[in-house]
Amino acid sequence: MKILMYNVRTDEEQDISNYQASHNVEIATNHVPLSDDTVELAKGYDGIITQQHGSLGSEKVYEQLHSFGIKQVGLRITGYEIANLDAARKNDLVVTNVPAYSPRSVSELVLAHAMWLVRHMGIVTDRESQGNFSWDGIESGEIHDMTVGIIGAGKIGSAVARIFRALGATVIAADPIKRPELNDTLTYVDHDTVFKTADIVTMHTPLTDETHHMIDTEVFKKMKPSAFFINASRGPVVKTEDLVSALENHEIAGAAIDTYEGESATVGKDLNGEVPNANLQKLLKMPNVNVSPHIGFYTNVAVKNMVDIALDDTISILNGNGSLHIVS
Repeated sequence: MKILMYNVRTDEEQDISNYQASHNVEIATNHVPLSDDTVELAKGYDGIITQQHGSLGSEKVYEQLHSFGIKQVGLRITGYEIANLDAARKNDLVVTNVPAYSPRSVSELVLAHAMWLVRHMGIVTDRESQGNFSWDGIESGEIHDMTVGIIGAGKIGSAVARIFRALGATVIAADPIKRPELNDTLTYVDHDTVFKTADIVTMHTPLTDETHHMIDTEVFKKMKPSAFFINASRGPVVKTEDLVSALENHEIAGAAIDTYEGESATVGKDLNGEVPNANLQKLLKMPNVNVSPHIGFYTNVAVKNMVDIALDDTISILNGNGSLHIVS
């Protein structure tokens, strides 16, 4: 059995090597994303796996993979909006993702962002860089006195809820699926209640047609001017120019984003001081905004799990046993 892994990062190489050593499988790797230009590299392999921020390419990619006899495409990431699922089905390709590589990894980053916002650390750092060590205007609240509102209480949102509940916060969540195991952790409410009452609103939804730009000017106007907004889900669930406007107009107190629209041009890259995204430029200059380059997943536990689960699923499918993580 031969598997090709596209777009392998240096930090994944040891985990891939360890997996190959403990399983009867041949694994080859490259450092390019799957695309129209690179799909030919898959010829001669039984299965393929990739992780990337941009699209997998046009329908040509799926047609080519089918012609090579490949039956699946494994994504060693959670988000599968980069795949054309219709094209995959037309070409008898099963697409899998890794929906729960480590919910704690993202939830702990959300906590770090929340603490940074609540204690006004960006404003403090900005002032200190100018020799200003005053306390004016930086008195903060405390987490245990706050209401944390979660949009999307799935695996990651649930982990976020448990962390904030452990700190004594009141946790509310909007999610169409009500999980009984969270009854002692949060209270389910509607979206408007989250937006209007939460001191911290944190996003944990997938990107779908329904969630695309669900956070816009109308939503920010519902939020309290003292509220903080966090997005560690998918960039396009937030209309970025509306977030910028809400911050400029003091409709919310601050924001932290680990993912943003157009991030494929910046995430994981050293741009040597050049930021091509105009809205991102504005956000980076705001002392009440914290931007991280889509690193919510980026822990040693999560990286290993993403490699192992994607490979497990691929081998299972190639052996005719299916997978619990099929999205197509």
